[in-house]
Parts: sequence; structure tokens; C-alpha cells
Amino acid sequence: MPPRSFRAEVTDAVTPRATLLILGVVALQLLFIASYVGALHDPKPRDVPIGVVAPRAAAEQTATRLARLPGSPLDPRTLPDERTARDRIRNRDIDAALIVDPSGTTDTLLVASGGGRVLSTTLTALVTKLEKSERRALRTVDVIPSAPHDPNGLSSFYLVIGWCVGGYLGAAALAVSAGAKPSNLSRAAIRLGATALIAIVGGLGGALIAGPVLDALPGGTAALWGLGALVIFAVGAATLALQGLFGTIGIGLVILLVVVLGNPSAGGALPPPLLPPFWQAIGPALPPGAGTWSARSIAYFDSNAMTGPLLVLAAWAAVGTAVTMAAATRRRTP
Repeated sequence: MPPRSFRAEVTDAVTPRATLLILGVVALQLLFIASYVGALHDPKPRDVPIGVVAPRAAAEQTATRLARLPGSPLDPRTLPDERTARDRIRNRDIDAALIVDPSGTTDTLLVASGGGRVLSTTLTALVTKLEKSERRALRTVDVIPSAPHDPNGLSSFYLVIGWCVGGYLGAAALAVSAGAKPSNLSRAAIRLGATALIAIVGGLGGALIAGPVLDALPGGTAALWGLGALVIFAVGAATLALQGLFGTIGIGLVILLVVVLGNPSAGGALPPPLLPPFWQAIGPALPPGAGTWSARSIAYFDSNAMTGPLLVLAAWAAVGTAVTMAAATRRRTP
């Protein structure tokens, strides 16, 4: 048998299908770089909600001065007293509050590093500079500090990312083991059931590791467990749905949504007010963003302001389940 040419060997080794998959991998790689660098390379505060507490005339004057800062970094709103300001921070309506002392030269800035130390540090630096220009001093009070073993407030983000990874890898493993597209309704239902089991176990494991084991996050273990199960199932159901529609390519689409777009926009490394507009807009609609916001609420903010994010995760889970079953039904129909 005559030796095959190098061209023939290449053609046999790198099939058209393999070529398309490689091109897809390269595209995901470039999108990954563009998304992460684009989101995180130049953090600037934009319209950060901040309260202002001062006598009426001084409050309006201060709020106007903050609103007119170059680049619109702050979105000030006047509040009647410090107690209201603290409640608004705890309810996640605002990220900080400036308490003006009209009888002295030192004002107080209330921040919450539990929502992200980068944001509280940025706001402190910004307001300190402004106060110095007015020949006033600033005292910073961290009303909701991050936990001792979570100094930068990132544990909630990493916990949610781990849950998301468990969701799409678990669903991908189910598909790879027996074909990406379920051949019938029963198989689709079994895969969804297996994903639910993965979600329950993975949610509990993550909650225990981040809570009692490592003491990285305060908050109730049961609440974190429930959140983790929902995050894992939402991502897993979405993965099964995209696999049911597009086969193996569906795994790449999930990576695009959850990893390439979802992680940098989640508000972990940089809280939402520091992200560019595009990532700030898409973050709350994707599982990593909804999950990170909810995990921080459970850990630091008495589980406040979670309705919207939980509805987002529930929508991913419900739509993913429906599409998975519909895709199986479509394949069954001759």
C-alpha cells in the first residue's frame, strides 16, 4: 500500500466537523478575553445610589453638588435621618450615605463592604476628595462590613460561580454519556431529574463549605442551600435545553452565556455600579449575576432585595425545563 500524502493525512485527521469545532473554540476564547478585559479593565463608578442626610437647605445643596460631579459617578437622593440611611443600605436601595454635620467640619460616610469592598473603597476615595475641596474632613463607617474570612466580599461570587460550573458540567456529562439530544420524553425527564439531584447535593455542599467549614460567609446555611440548588438547576436546565436544540454546540452556547458574559457581569470582582453599561445591563438577567446578588443579600443584608434575582433564576429553570421537554417532543414527532 503506497504511503499517503501529508495532505491526505491532514484531511483525514482534521475533519470539517473538527474544523468547525476548533473555530468555535477560538471564537469563544477571543470573546472570553474581550468580555473579561472589557468589563474589568477600567472600573469607574456610574450613577451609584447614595443617600444624603443634612438639614433641608444643606441636603439639597450637597445632593446637587454630588449629582454634578464629572462623569456622573453618583446618583444622590436626600434622606431624613441617619437611621433611614442605614435602613436603605441594609435594604440595598443605596450603596452609601453621606451624613453632613452642619455644626462642625467633619462629615460621615456610611458604606457597606459586604456588598463589595472595591465599591466602598472607591466611594470613600471619591467623597474624601470632594470633602477636601470643601475644606471638610470625612469619617468613614462600615455599617455592613464583610466577614473576617471574606475581607474583599468575594466569597459569595466564587460560591455562585462554583454552583454554575456544577450546573453546566453536570448537564453536559449527562448528555455526553448518551448523546447530546434526548431521544424521547422519558430520557429528557430523567436528565432533568438527575440535574435536580445534582442541584440539591451541590447546593448543600457549597453552602456547607462556604459557611460552617471555611467560615467564609455569614448567613443561614439553609438559605444558601436553597439558593445553590436553584442556581445549579437553572444553569443545568438551560444547558439541557440548548443541548436539546443544538446538540453539542449547545454546551458552547451555555459557556458563552454563563462564563463569557455572565461571570464578568455578575458584580463579583467589580460590583455593578463599577461595570461598563453593557455588562451592568446584562448582569442581573444572567444566573451568575442573579446568584451573586442573592448570595450577598443572604450573607450580609438580611436576605433583602432578593425577589427580582430569584425570579430571574426561576425563569431560567422553568424555561430550560420547558424547552428541554419540547425539544424531546419535537425529536419524537416524525
